[in-house]
This record gives sequence, C-alpha cells and structure tokens, in this order.
Amino acid sequence: MDNNFLLMLLIAVVVCGFAAWLIFMQKKTKATEQKESREANLLKLQAYERLTLLVDRIALPNIISRTNTPGISAREMQLLLTGNIKEEFNYNITQQIYVSAEAWTAVKNLKEQNILVVNQITNVLPPDATGLDLCKFLLEFLMNDRKGTLHEVVSEVLSFEAKKLM
Repeated sequence: MDNNFLLMLLIAVVVCGFAAWLIFMQKKTKATEQKESREANLLKLQAYERLTLLVDRIALPNIISRTNTPGISAREMQLLLTGNIKEEFNYNITQQIYVSAEAWTAVKNLKEQNILVVNQITNVLPPDATGLDLCKFLLEFLMNDRKGTLHEVVSEVLSFEAKKLM
C-alpha cells in the first residue's frame, strides 16, 4: 500500500475517533446537567414541603392547641406561643435558599403577623387574665378576622410554586 493512503487512513481514523469522543462527552455532559437539575428540583420540592409543614405548625389555631398549658397566665402563654413560633421558624430558616423570594417573604410575614396578633391581644387583656383567656380571645379573633386565614393563603402560594417544579 501507498504511504499516502496509510497516512490518509490514519488521519481519518483519528478525526472520526475524536468526533466520536466529542459526541460522547457532549451527551455525558448533558446527562450530568439533567441529573443535577433533577437533584436541585428535588431539594427545592423538599424545601417547599418543609415550609408547608412550618406554615401549618405556626398557624395560630394549631400552635394554640399544641401549646395550651392550663394554669398559666396570659403573659406566660404569650411567651410560650411567640417562643414556639420563633423556634419553628428558626429551625427552618435555611430553606429560604431553595425557594423563591416571594415564597420566603410570605412565610416570614406569616410568622411576624402571628407574633403581632398574639402580642396585641395579650396587651388588651386585663393583667389577671389567664393563658386560657388569651387562647379563647385569639381563637375568637381568628374566626372574625381575615388575617386568621393568612396561613391558608401562604400554604396555597407554597403549593402553587412547588407544583411548577413538578
């Protein structure tokens, strides 16, 4: 065989091999990117799950039923309720890096609004009011005020955003 023919054959084999390697690497990179995207979406979905649970746990009717302690003063109940709200929120604070700014703001506003409601109602009660009195007034307020359903609105926001990821 002719040396030129062998050289051309060798060049063709090298070029084809290089082209095949490039195609393989491109497909591998695309598969890796898709896997990373799926993993990121899974983390985001888990964050939305945790925040939905947080919203449910700091909803005033739920936190009142969990922390209702007979025999304590309204002031002690105020501290118990607001402390639990803050603790639940702080436990989940890292989830903000996985969710939209709007979703996180909604959760943060719910926390602040619940603390504000507890503090305001405690301040209008007589000094000798009991924790039971505070809980009763809080539940009555929630039944008569639209702010009482804010946790439902926040839950809907979180659910809507999570569904966009699926």
